[in-house]
Amino acid sequence: MSQPAKLVIRNVGLMLSGRMEAPILDADCLIAMDGKITAWGRAADLDTEGATTEIDAMGATLAPGLIDSHIHPVVGDYTPRQNQLNWIDSTLHGGVTTLISAGEVHMPGRPRDIVGLKAMAIAAQRWYENFRPSGVKVMAGAPIIEHGMVEEDFRDLAAAGVKLLGEVGLGTVKDGKTARQMVDWARKYGIQSTIHTGGPSIPGSGLIDAAMVLETGADIIGHVNGGHSALPDDQIICLCESCKMGLEIVHNGNERAALLTLNTARELGELDRILLGTDGPAGSGVQPLGILRMIAMLSSLGNVPAEIAFCFGTGNTARQRGLDTGMIEKGYCADFVLMDQAQHTPGKTILDSVQFGNLPGVGMTVIDGVIRSHRSRNTPPAWRIPKVLRQPAPSEGGGH
Repeated sequence: MSQPAKLVIRNVGLMLSGRMEAPILDADCLIAMDGKITAWGRAADLDTEGATTEIDAMGATLAPGLIDSHIHPVVGDYTPRQNQLNWIDSTLHGGVTTLISAGEVHMPGRPRDIVGLKAMAIAAQRWYENFRPSGVKVMAGAPIIEHGMVEEDFRDLAAAGVKLLGEVGLGTVKDGKTARQMVDWARKYGIQSTIHTGGPSIPGSGLIDAAMVLETGADIIGHVNGGHSALPDDQIICLCESCKMGLEIVHNGNERAALLTLNTARELGELDRILLGTDGPAGSGVQPLGILRMIAMLSSLGNVPAEIAFCFGTGNTARQRGLDTGMIEKGYCADFVLMDQAQHTPGKTILDSVQFGNLPGVGMTVIDGVIRSHRSRNTPPAWRIPKVLRQPAPSEGGGH
């Protein structure tokens, strides 16, 4: 019988939990077994013996791996939207370990007939389930709803493993009544829904205003700050006040509208509704550091403590999406980003630096307890970089 995979990360300078109610943990060590978190705290109080992978954090910060709540993948690590290879690997170097599709809309010749759209959604779910680029978890297979779909189609999709709907409004269904019926069918079979919000983003999409968002009742208000064009202020405020859906703020949206959403959610005492995405690849390109940039922007310009802003891109998204990653919790996936204050940035700590609007330097990512990347090729260099003390040889396994 093979030895269980035991990960020990020691000498952590700061541990972020991903939970807004207690964003900073009193811990300098974390342990995971077979890719799942089992314990954290002070190293002297933990069983650190028998590690198959051991990391010395060298005083760096450990946080749950970042989650991008809104991407548009196609196949593998390639996007025809920008004719770009290895964009997912680049995103990993920005600390993101989980990506969530809002629809594979950039597939050339994307089928719009019912048989074809179902087939593509199932195929997309399968190919990212079977192939994880650079180890990154890509939750894909998000069909765009079209006229003619019936309840049986959603039952079939769910039975085949599809768990997401692509952005409502990117297909032919553009009225709230029809969209509501389909969203309800999806929810009945355990499929989560996101709705496009704001002006048209690509040819074929259209304006989705606050009234349609509310009538449709999707689980997530996709890019509430516009993708790219935001709704008028009064409609954004209306959305924040009139429902309890997730408020998704994206990099490829309107920054002013993002801050309006943040401030309104804070006034309502509902910052836990905020989650972050990039909405890429898209016309604005690919943003490997998009989630880090949103955290720094919302913290600095929105006057949010950095440890809370990190929750927007980790635990908040995990809770809204029903994921077993994004928080330091027992039994959750051992998905982490180790990072530190970028060299020569102002502030005494990484949290100070981020709240001044600066990006941290990523030193390592871990997915399911397996080291996936080392010093980031994309972030500014950090002061402290983790060291690997022990790691399984290739013949010993080590994940996907």
